[in-house]
Amino acid sequence: MAAASLDPKEAIRAEALRLGFTSCGFAEAVLPEAVRDGLNAFVDAGAHGDMGWMTERMDERAQPRTLWPEVTSVVALGLSYAPAEDPLAVLAQRERGAVSVYAHGRDYHDVVKKRLKALARWMLRRFGGDVKVFVDTAPVAEKPLAQRAGLGWQGKHTNLVSRAEGNWLFLGEVFTTLALPPDQAEHDHCGTCRACLDACPTQAFPAPYRLDARRCISYLTIEHRGPIPPEFRRAMGNRIYGCDDCLAVCPWNKFARAHAEPAFAGGGAPALAELAALDDQAFRARFSGSPVKRIGRNRFVRNVAIALGNSGAPALLGAAQALAGDADPVVAEAGQWAVEALR
Repeated sequence: MAAASLDPKEAIRAEALRLGFTSCGFAEAVLPEAVRDGLNAFVDAGAHGDMGWMTERMDERAQPRTLWPEVTSVVALGLSYAPAEDPLAVLAQRERGAVSVYAHGRDYHDVVKKRLKALARWMLRRFGGDVKVFVDTAPVAEKPLAQRAGLGWQGKHTNLVSRAEGNWLFLGEVFTTLALPPDQAEHDHCGTCRACLDACPTQAFPAPYRLDARRCISYLTIEHRGPIPPEFRRAMGNRIYGCDDCLAVCPWNKFARAHAEPAFAGGGAPALAELAALDDQAFRARFSGSPVKRIGRNRFVRNVAIALGNSGAPALLGAAQALAGDADPVVAEAGQWAVEALR
């Protein structure tokens, strides 16, 4: 059927898929109070750790119309980044660093936002109204909105799970003043499964559907700025940027097809010895266009130092000793820990 003969929703969905999105749904721009309550409980418990931005603009995050009063409908988009191979296999390669699958290629913010803007421009030309586009750098409750739009549900690990694409999904939203009938919301299909909870190396889930970010390796390696707490260092293994354990073990991934997106292709197991030698300029050059770049050289090589200490490889002692003399005190402390661990 030609796009011209489709109703607005189906025309938008068809255009979204043509642009490369792998899923598209529609929701009313309203969230239940439970979203606000959950956000408040998370922050009140201090589970957000150093992520001070979580406490800012909380009203906007909890309710789309507080962020933009004119919005009527939300077009929720998903873009799969499902890996072709087992993302946990790298954990056995102790002299290499494990980088989360989402950071293997180009920064998804750039890729997703470019397509969101293209879809929004198309919607304006075709249907008029007004639009705004968002990725997860804005105060938007993207996972609850995606669930209301039928893309998936928030699993026990708090990430979105899709029956068609597993839990390897980048999310984005087009807010519009158009009144578009909502799709049917997705329901929870986790059942009694607790694979994600049991897989967490640091027991970061105090209960199903609850995350304590302060114990999460993704948080510790990406958001946390100071020294890695000693009680989590051994559990980090060779994870130097993020952690995929809870995502990788989800049984719904068996329905996901490996992505075919060139922008997300790249290596996820760089040699620790090479990474430990990076100065600021070399770090910026190596990770230009990558999500890794945003945490900066010092935080990154702090993580590398912990991985060196966990490698069990005497040949990496020299790399650890070099970091123990680093000008940054947090890096130097992690380097010294690695030296002692290797000795």
